[in-house]
Amino acid sequence: MCDVCVMNSVKEKMLSRRDVFRTAAGGAAALAVTAGVSVPAALADGHGSVEDMTHELHEQFPTWGGGQQLFMEQQFTLKKDGFNLFEMRLNEHTGTHMDAPLHFSDDGQSVAEIPVENLVVPLCVIDIKAKAAENADAQVTPDDIKAWVSKNGPIPDKACIAMNSGWDKHVNSDKFRNADAEKKMHFPGFHIEATKMLMEGGKAVGIAVDTLSLDFGMSGDFATHYAWLPTNRWGIECLANLDKVPAKGATLVVGAPKNRGGTGGPARIFAMV
Repeated sequence: MCDVCVMNSVKEKMLSRRDVFRTAAGGAAALAVTAGVSVPAALADGHGSVEDMTHELHEQFPTWGGGQQLFMEQQFTLKKDGFNLFEMRLNEHTGTHMDAPLHFSDDGQSVAEIPVENLVVPLCVIDIKAKAAENADAQVTPDDIKAWVSKNGPIPDKACIAMNSGWDKHVNSDKFRNADAEKKMHFPGFHIEATKMLMEGGKAVGIAVDTLSLDFGMSGDFATHYAWLPTNRWGIECLANLDKVPAKGATLVVGAPKNRGGTGGPARIFAMV
C-alpha cells in the first residue's frame, strides 16, 4: 500500500473514532438524565479549547502576609537514587488556590467535602479592569453585577462569578501585593454588597478573583469572606488569564485538593471555552 493510502486510512479511522466518542458521550449524558443522575449542566455545553487559569507555583510566589509559604527540599535525585522527589511544606492558601467554606466557619465544608458537581461550573466574568487601573482599591459592586446581567442574561445555576481586574499581570512584581508605607495592601476585590446580592440570588456556588483576596486589599474585616464562605460556597484567589475567556459561556473546572479537614489548597484550574 502506498504511503498516501496508509495516511488516508489512518485519518479515516481517527475521524471514525472521534464520531464514536462524540456519540457515546451524548448517549451517556442522555442516559444519565433519563436515569435521574445529577450531571453538571456545564458539561452539556460544547467547547472548542481549554485555557489554563492557574499561575505557576514557586517558592517566591507573592502571599497575603508577605512571607514565604512554599518550601521544597529535594529528598532523592535521579543520579543518586534513580528518581527525583521533593518534599513540600506548604501553606494551604498559596498561589492559585481555593478557599473552602471551613476557612471562615466552624462547621462549613472542608475542601475534601465540597461536592464534585460544584467544581465543574459555568464561568461568569465581570470585567472591572478600567476602574482598577484608575483605583487599586476598586471593588466589584452591585452595579457591576447588574450591568453584567443586562448584557449577558441571568446568572446560570451553580456558577462561579469571577472578577477580572487585570491584576494577574502584576504577579511577578511588588504591585501584586501593592503594600504602602504603612504595610496596607491595595488591590481589588468583591464589595460586601455585591457578595450579598450574589447570595440572595442563590445561584452562584463560587466567586473568584485575580488578586490575593476575595476582599479588597484595604479590607480590615474580611466581610466578603465571612459572608460568603460559611454558606458552603467556595472562593478562588490568584486566578490567571481571565482575559482569555469570554464573559459568559466558558466552563470552569476546579481541580481542588481533597485533603481531609483542609480549609483550602492550591488548585489546577482551567476553563473549557
